[in-house]
Amino acid sequence: MPRLNRISGQIEGVKKMIEDGRYCPDIITQLRAVRSAVKAVESNILKKHLQHCVAQSFTDADKDKKIEELKMLFDRFDD
Repeated sequence: MPRLNRISGQIEGVKKMIEDGRYCPDIITQLRAVRSAVKAVESNILKKHLQHCVAQSFTDADKDKKIEELKMLFDRFDD
């Protein structure tokens, strides 16, 4: 949650920059920082999913279902 709170603060900062008419390249720099932070959270969640849900599924009957779920996640994650 601390990372998400930090991202929320960054977004509020970007909104203020836009309202204040700040220099566009500075705003874009901040937006790239937000995007990088969101990707880090996304990556962390995916890793936890792999460590917990997916690892357990290899001993369960729904192994094929989890493999398909992973394929879809990686397709969405790849941008």
